[in-house]
Amino acid sequence: MNYFIKSGDAKHILVIGSETLSRISDPHDRDSMIYSDGAGAVVLSAVESETPVGILSHVTRTDALEHAYLLRMAGSYNPEDKRNVYLKMNGRKLYEYALKTVPAAIKMAIDKSGLPITHIERILIHQANEKMDDAIVNRLYELYGITERPEFSMPMTISWLGNNSVATLPILYDLIVHKEVDNHRLNPGDHFAFASVGAGMHVNAMVYRVPE
Repeated sequence: MNYFIKSGDAKHILVIGSETLSRISDPHDRDSMIYSDGAGAVVLSAVESETPVGILSHVTRTDALEHAYLLRMAGSYNPEDKRNVYLKMNGRKLYEYALKTVPAAIKMAIDKSGLPITHIERILIHQANEKMDDAIVNRLYELYGITERPEFSMPMTISWLGNNSVATLPILYDLIVHKEVDNHRLNPGDHFAFASVGAGMHVNAMVYRVPE
């Protein structure tokens, strides 16, 4: 989408992320406790600016060959339910994969943007698991030789909205814009990073500057 806008082929692009994980959550699987339904949408528009704004850089990675089945569809843990299949995950292996790949991808996107890590106001990360997200952001700052990351660097909503997969980032962004997440604001000219990891396995990261 960024390339379409920068090339001039598109002026406005609608991006939608939605999930109804309640349809594929096994009520007998404790991993399903954090899943939720949600949807978010954003319109990206081309603007003229003397300084770069919007998406400054992005990085994508896929490891489907080795890790396609860390998230998979399988039968219920209820032996009496023999008809349906539900979303299952190898939580420990997924955690290890995310901790290995996501911090490096975010760093690559930040370095690609030409900005120092100190100019990144917030890390908006896919709300998959708070413990995992916290470890990812800590590892990111460690890659820059920073042992203590800035306070309020990682806004979280999973404790009250759950993990609604691809909808988590647009929902999180919208809540911050509307000042509904305590201690988190995005002001004109601020830089922040998006990051996600999910089925496949796939990793995405980008650096964004809020237009002034």
